[in-house]
Amino acid sequence: MSHTEPSHTTWVPDAAAIESANASVLMKRLGIADYERFLEFSTRKPQAYWETVLDYLGFVWKAPPGALLDDSAGAPFPRWFPGGRLNWVDTVFRWADTPGGADRPAIVSEREDGHVDRVSYGQLPGRVRDLAAGLASAGIRRGDRVAMLMENGLEATLGFLALSHLGAIVVPLFSGFGADAIVSRLESCGARAMLASTGYRRRGAWVDMARVVKQARADLPTLEFVIWKDSGEGFQRPEGDLAWADLAAADGHGRESAAMDPNDPFMVIYTSGTTGRPKGCVHVHGSFPVKVAHDSALHLEVNPGDVFSWPADMGWIAGSLVLGIALLRGATLVCYNGAPDFPDWSRMSRLIERHRVTHYGSAPTLIRGLASHPEQATEGDLSSVRLLATGGEVIAPEHATWFHRHMGQGRAPVINFTGGTEASGALLSSVTRRPIAAGAFNTISPGVHLDVVDSEGRSLTDQVGELALRAPFIGMTQSFWEDDERYLDTYWRTQPGLWIHGDLALRRSDGSFFILGRSDDTLKLAGKRVGPAEIEEVVIEWPGVVEAAAIGVEDAAKGQRLVVFIVPAPGYQGSTDRLETEVQRYVGDKLGRPFQPSVMHTVRQLPKTRSSKIMRRVIRSAYCGQPLGDLSALDNPAALDEIIALTGRPAH
Repeated sequence: MSHTEPSHTTWVPDAAAIESANASVLMKRLGIADYERFLEFSTRKPQAYWETVLDYLGFVWKAPPGALLDDSAGAPFPRWFPGGRLNWVDTVFRWADTPGGADRPAIVSEREDGHVDRVSYGQLPGRVRDLAAGLASAGIRRGDRVAMLMENGLEATLGFLALSHLGAIVVPLFSGFGADAIVSRLESCGARAMLASTGYRRRGAWVDMARVVKQARADLPTLEFVIWKDSGEGFQRPEGDLAWADLAAADGHGRESAAMDPNDPFMVIYTSGTTGRPKGCVHVHGSFPVKVAHDSALHLEVNPGDVFSWPADMGWIAGSLVLGIALLRGATLVCYNGAPDFPDWSRMSRLIERHRVTHYGSAPTLIRGLASHPEQATEGDLSSVRLLATGGEVIAPEHATWFHRHMGQGRAPVINFTGGTEASGALLSSVTRRPIAAGAFNTISPGVHLDVVDSEGRSLTDQVGELALRAPFIGMTQSFWEDDERYLDTYWRTQPGLWIHGDLALRRSDGSFFILGRSDDTLKLAGKRVGPAEIEEVVIEWPGVVEAAAIGVEDAAKGQRLVVFIVPAPGYQGSTDRLETEVQRYVGDKLGRPFQPSVMHTVRQLPKTRSSKIMRRVIRSAYCGQPLGDLSALDNPAALDEIIALTGRPAH
């Protein structure tokens, strides 16, 4: 189906849904009856809008701000809420003091083996303060970068909150990373310490995280010590390291959270681009949490007492996003550490049934897996589900429709959500007071001055263009860690005055939006974003490989699969089959299995420009049978013919 044709509408709100929507509640506070006028007000009068939002959300301040924005350093470097003081964790703690809040579960954490831990909102402040006191006693100070390599669950959530409470800066790491991926990130930010699990079980097999940490430490001289959550399996703690259990047992009674400037960082989280090393997006106390709480209420309809689950690794932006969505709104956060199809595809519906989940989120990759096993996937009781959410990559309309009809039993709207590591929450999403078409977004996120533009910055409708932001927005990264120039190059210098996000988008004349994929060469592997350069750097470490190019190819099951082209070193005499197998295994060992190439191809040369830049986009188009576009910069057409020959199609 073309995105320019009418699409199937999966959600049409009735009068009660429109009246009860959180967007409608906020509109009434502002005295605005029409949603389009409300959307316009949010960007035309941003100070009035965000003052109302913060009051509605009950955000806790130690000292109120004097204004919304100081933009004296220019649009790329906004300072939010100047003059204010806060610690975003205080807004989580406030729910313990609301009627009935203390006894409400804050965190429910289920492991793959069925073990469940629970902490109430009444218990949560004490648990976080105790751990913060222990971290302080270990020497963790305000502003220190502290890595966190932990599986999703109670301890990871407590660690994230405790570091923020202390004023330290958390650096989340994906639990499936290899040593090289860890080193490249922690070298960049100069992390002093790490919170790490010794390991965990996935599909019943032991995942040895301690081994990976040991490998990485040899190349991380700034990493002074590791705080270990011992999960068993005969772990011997290295001398000088500390035990999580000892620190968590400290006495933090009466400990106050650190008073932070709204523009003080609480997180540096890495994302990959098309070139160079991973980029450390800087998120601050007065931006990321405000945006997340806003989107939780307006788009995801999360309210106190709801039960929210979107199983996500803490190393990706989804992990911290999900944590904030639930806890900043006084809902119960249901964590799950394990494979979503273990012991079978009923696992997610059984999770929903056991914990009476009201709001369930999933990446499109998992939705495709559930849809391919429909009977098992819906074995559990799904009657508690009131809203479904998805995001992280493009979802096909047929999969959004399946999600609504089967996991949502035709009752729950599917809220599509797109933003990214650099944006915190949503740039585009949906609100339940408007009809929702399958796979589409029915609104720009309020407060975001978003547009779809051509190469000259002109607005487009019913034509594919670049997703762009015309003004700074709450939630945007405050540059990359100690790398302003790369930040400016990435977002602000393609078209002066505009943030170019890197997504291809379509705005239709009916007001709906679609995301059509990345406009650069960034890869999305099972929903996880990675730059080709990070893959290629590891590939060419292997003896016998002199050059490499990594591309993402659309895959019905995984969203994208990784295809790598390699050029053997001059004089290489071995078998190409053996070389490809060895490189494939090596990349998986170094970066983690999610980043292991699905397919390897050996070629004599790669298509390049006259300046020797590998033309990945041309490689992808040739390999996938798509239009090749402008080839005027191509310096070696024979290389392109070789790639086309791999597909069995005639060369151009």
